[in-house]
Amino acid sequence: MSTDPVIEAKNLSVRYPLGKGFLGPRATLAAVDNISLNIEKGSFFGLVGESGSGKTTLGRALLKAAPISEGEVFFRDEDVSHDLRTIKGLELKDYRKRAQLIFQDPYAALSPRMTVRDIIAEPLEVMGLTRTRAETDARVREIAAKCRLNLEHLRRFPHAFSGGQRQRISIARALVSGPKFIVADESVAALDVSIQADVLNLLKTIQRDMGISFLFISHDLSVVAHTCDHVAVMYLGNLVETAPTRSLFTRPRHPYTSALLSAIPSLDPDDTREAEKLTGEIPSPANPPKGCKFHTRCRFARDACTAERPQLREMAPGHMVACHFAEEFDFSANGALQSA
Repeated sequence: MSTDPVIEAKNLSVRYPLGKGFLGPRATLAAVDNISLNIEKGSFFGLVGESGSGKTTLGRALLKAAPISEGEVFFRDEDVSHDLRTIKGLELKDYRKRAQLIFQDPYAALSPRMTVRDIIAEPLEVMGLTRTRAETDARVREIAAKCRLNLEHLRRFPHAFSGGQRQRISIARALVSGPKFIVADESVAALDVSIQADVLNLLKTIQRDMGISFLFISHDLSVVAHTCDHVAVMYLGNLVETAPTRSLFTRPRHPYTSALLSAIPSLDPDDTREAEKLTGEIPSPANPPKGCKFHTRCRFARDACTAERPQLREMAPGHMVACHFAEEFDFSANGALQSA
């Protein structure tokens, strides 16, 4: 795996206006707030957090599908470099070929009026990537085979397939343009556990064979542990911790990450550990708390947490934490607080 980033985001923010007055918007909602991250070429980058934390908005911003209010986002692929803040016209059309999305719901993502062949072929035809029908059909068959779809499947309509098969169709549609970066937004959340494993193994095989970089958005930490090389934890529009997967799961350094990990069900029947309880609801992004956004739910919060927002800083190689007192915390793999 290359150490060069395919996606490089610096101080990225996505804000939406809330209502209008005579002098302009009355307030703004910061769905993504001052995020910096690098997604390396050929990597499987995980993004986790509660509902409403801004994960999907971040993924959409990296695809140029949500407005970038502040900051910079660069996409780099071989001799191509795109600045997503200013990209438009032919450059944007080129980026659409190189960056794709796998949707969450395999039932809603496919047109019931199109055959599987037409669904997979649509990006080729819209983007003008093939010149003849024979060329299009050859490409469709090639990608369908990679996603374990046979020729008979290409003649059918989506209603004839199960959820796992429909998700493989969605994956094939995302792959057909030859992308280098894919955002998989909760792409296995709607599937049964056994089917989840099959789809995840397919994505890992595609990553290895085609050298594609994935941003894998999920709320299921056990799935992320199985799949991802690097994980970022998001809370209320901010990254609170980011680290290689093994480092994050064996030694989390942020109280929020520890609470999320403690909620993973154990397969050990003798494990009596209880999940850490986060009191209260996630605050509104339209009116976030001052200082550390997590302090309203953190059992370790102090005066400094309410006054100043912590910045991501390196605690170990590749392990970044946004907490004023991270040096004092050392959470073990089972969520218990140890002396640092």
